[in-house]
Amino acid sequence: MSEQTTEAGQAPDRVWTVPNALSLARLLGVPVFFWLVLIRADWWALGLLVFAGLSDWLDGRLARVLDQFSRLGAVLDPAADRLYIFATVIGLTMRGIVPVWLALLLVAREFFMALPLALMRRAGYESFPVHFVGKAATLCLLYAFPLLLLGDRSGGVAASAKIIGWSFAIWGTALYWWAAALYALQVRRLLSGRTPPDGDRVPETDDPTQVGGGTAG
Repeated sequence: MSEQTTEAGQAPDRVWTVPNALSLARLLGVPVFFWLVLIRADWWALGLLVFAGLSDWLDGRLARVLDQFSRLGAVLDPAADRLYIFATVIGLTMRGIVPVWLALLLVAREFFMALPLALMRRAGYESFPVHFVGKAATLCLLYAFPLLLLGDRSGGVAASAKIIGWSFAIWGTALYWWAAALYALQVRRLLSGRTPPDGDRVPETDDPTQVGGGTAG
C-alpha cells in the first residue's frame, strides 16, 4: 500500500472520495440489514451482507489505485466493519442461529479494546495502524455470518454452509482476540517509549487484505 501523507505525516482530510462513498453506503446498510434479519428476509439480508463484504475489499483497493486515502476513510471503514459484525451477531443471536456465548465473546472484545484505545488517545495518538491479524479476523467474521445464516435451513447445501460458517466464526473470534492482544501490547510499548509512534499514519504495506486506512480491525 502506498502511503499518502501531509507534511505532518497524516492521511489527508479528504471527504468526497470513492472509497469514502463505499464505506458510507456500507454504514447506511447496517440498519437495513438488521431489519431484514429480524423479519427473516434471509436472501435479501445475505445479498446485502455480500455487498458489504465486497465493498470492504473494494474501498481499500480503490484507495490504493486512486491514491485516495483519508482520515475520514480511516474512521468509516472499521466503523462499518464493526457495526455489521455487531448487527449480525445481535440479529442472529435473537434468531437462535448464533449462541449467546459467541455474542458475549465478541462484545467483550470491544470493551477490552476500549482501554488501550483510550490510553493511546490520551497520549495524543488517534488510531492504531491496520494490522494483518485484525483485518483477517474481521474478514473471517464477515464470511462466517452469511454462511451461518444460509445454514439455518435444511438440505445438504445448508449443512455444508453451516460447517464452513462455524469454521470461519471460530477462527475469526480467535483472531479477533489475538489482534486485541497485539494492539494492547503495541500501546504498552508505545507508552513505554520503546516503539516509535505511528499516530494515524496510513501504514505502508503490499498486503491486499489491509484496506481502508489506519484504524485497527
